[in-house]
Amino acid sequence: MLSNKWRNIALLAFAELLAMTLWFSATAVLPQLTTHWQLDGAGKAWMTMSVQLGFVAGALVSAMLNLADRMDARRLVALSCFLGALCTAAIPALDPGPNGAIALRLLTGVALAGVYPPGMKLIASWCRVDRGFGIGLLVGALTFGSAFPHFLNAVPLFGDGGMPEWRAVLYTTSGFALVGALITGVYVRAGPELAGSAPFDWRFALKTLSHRPTRLANFGYLGHMWELYAMWAWAPVFLLAAYERAGFSVESGRLAGFSVIAVGAIGCVLAGVWADRLGRTKIAIVSLAISGGCALVAGFLFSHPILLTIVCLIWGFAVVADSAQFSAAVSELTDPRYVGTALTIQTSLGFLLTLVTIRLIPPLVETLGWDKVFLLLVPGPVFGIWSMVKLRGLPEAERMASGSR
Repeated sequence: MLSNKWRNIALLAFAELLAMTLWFSATAVLPQLTTHWQLDGAGKAWMTMSVQLGFVAGALVSAMLNLADRMDARRLVALSCFLGALCTAAIPALDPGPNGAIALRLLTGVALAGVYPPGMKLIASWCRVDRGFGIGLLVGALTFGSAFPHFLNAVPLFGDGGMPEWRAVLYTTSGFALVGALITGVYVRAGPELAGSAPFDWRFALKTLSHRPTRLANFGYLGHMWELYAMWAWAPVFLLAAYERAGFSVESGRLAGFSVIAVGAIGCVLAGVWADRLGRTKIAIVSLAISGGCALVAGFLFSHPILLTIVCLIWGFAVVADSAQFSAAVSELTDPRYVGTALTIQTSLGFLLTLVTIRLIPPLVETLGWDKVFLLLVPGPVFGIWSMVKLRGLPEAERMASGSR
């Protein structure tokens, strides 16, 4: 049974890693797309924001229909991977211009709403006492997958000096997602902790917000998301600008951008192990404090790219380390029949919030400069820490991490 459990978890994590390469596929090649389509600041921001907005729309519809709890989760993940791959491949195939590409990125986000939350539900179906580690492993895989397009755009795999042909990056990530669909649909199975199919109840999407322990876990997640995707979207651009100003190569700047996102995969796994032993709220508070501190100082190191890279690596490690613990907490605090719906509501609200900070960064860079712009992200970790302190004091918190809160 144990080997079957970890085989399914490993296959699902790998499939989700492949699927999530779609998320930042266009963001990674933004410099090339900017030249190709003459994108302005708003156009560049919408290449990332459209995925977030599509994810939110898809997640809200899924939550209202209880799709993640009424459908076979693995089939939902497989179908969503397939649709996301088609939407991404359509951009290089059709070359639809910036407006068409943004529309296709929005549809990709809708598809990914059927990949991430149901994937967490499948992991939870295999894990009980080690749920923090299991979901941490999944989020770590998602983190590495999100970073991988930056790697493709930096390393000379398909041409001299990296993958300068942006079409190759998008086709490659589309192919990865198709493999992810195959793995999930054919080889992945749900575990014994999976509750039976839930009856349709659109009101449960609202109940997750009225239940105070779940609401506080969601508040912590919102504080975390205020910072996370703005950091992921713009820290690689920030590092590339710092490297170019210092006279370093473009390839080294792109590799640095990949590294500061990818290192978060290690943070997710380690935080999962620690949270199962020490408590979800404790690990979340520490992670939020470290990432918030890095957001506070990173901008002032723009003229010191080596030191900046070190701080950004620490930031990348901590900024996503707590992500899985908010999801694990919700899965432990909510009605087990509607875990998929609760996780979908959590992620939809979080990704809706990311639109604010992703959109605000470009104009603030023009007015404030890189040295002050990341101060905008600091209130998120502060709010998240406050929420976790409040949650830790509730008696219901004993249901998390086998009583370790």
